[in-house]
Amino acid sequence: MLDKPQKTMPETKATSSRPLRALKGVRVVSLALNLPGPAALMRCCAMGATCVKVEPPPPAGSVAGTTADPMGVYNRGAYDVMHQGVRVAVADLKTDAGQKVLHRELAKADVLLTSFRPSALAKLGLKWSDLHKRHPQLSLVEIVGAPAARAEEPGHDLTYMAESGLVTGTELPPTLYADMGGSLMASEAVLQARLLQLAKGQGVRMEIALSEAANYLALPRTWGLTTPGAAVGGGHAGYRVFACKDGRVALAALESHFAKALALEAGLAKSNILAMFQPESHTAIAAWCAKLTRAELEAIGTARDIPLFTLA
Repeated sequence: MLDKPQKTMPETKATSSRPLRALKGVRVVSLALNLPGPAALMRCCAMGATCVKVEPPPPAGSVAGTTADPMGVYNRGAYDVMHQGVRVAVADLKTDAGQKVLHRELAKADVLLTSFRPSALAKLGLKWSDLHKRHPQLSLVEIVGAPAARAEEPGHDLTYMAESGLVTGTELPPTLYADMGGSLMASEAVLQARLLQLAKGQGVRMEIALSEAANYLALPRTWGLTTPGAAVGGGHAGYRVFACKDGRVALAALESHFAKALALEAGLAKSNILAMFQPESHTAIAAWCAKLTRAELEAIGTARDIPLFTLA
């Protein structure tokens, strides 16, 4: 009776490190351009989906290999990464020939991913009621800027982040949080749509708003966790970025055992939570960091189990 477990154990170990391709066998067609839609499609492809993107034809006279997706103009490298494993078809959806190409793909698809305003979808004959009637098996995941009645408003990643309180001062944020957060929500919506398809026996419509993605990412700030002086907003002396001898160090010694280890290294008399919020703790840790190099801080972090990361 021991033969079967002995046989299956190596197989379990061998497959445990393989990616779980939850969307294997699912076909996703995308019309979405720029960043959120292609980034969502990239994730769907990584989860095993068969992914097809239908793009408009490039402008007349363009060189071979040119794409009509603006991301291919802004940053061709990013475009190429997001479309690895994706079959790209070119079709002008404003023509009968282009519509035939699209609906031929949709007849075989499980999910359609878009990033147009509702009025633009309607002009292309892709309003949900029309789409559902023609392809009842198909689910629609619509990426819009803002939800419901605001879906026609113009906007972009920066305006949605500003609205959610994620833009401070006049410097641009270091990444496109609303777009990338929206891409995560969109790929999650593809998974949800597939589950609902299987349960209901027909396609469903789901709307993903980039403004809502920004609001979700902003929740820690909304809750007051990252506002100035809060625990992870610079109030806790163990959770800050300090200058060191040859760069900077991001300290994340928030929990009591991490804070205690940091306090001992920095020569603090106390390491309890209240003490870490005192000005003298900030001053002492700043002085301790300033006299050490990045290499020395990294060695201390490893030896004393203190979470930190040094920067040039």
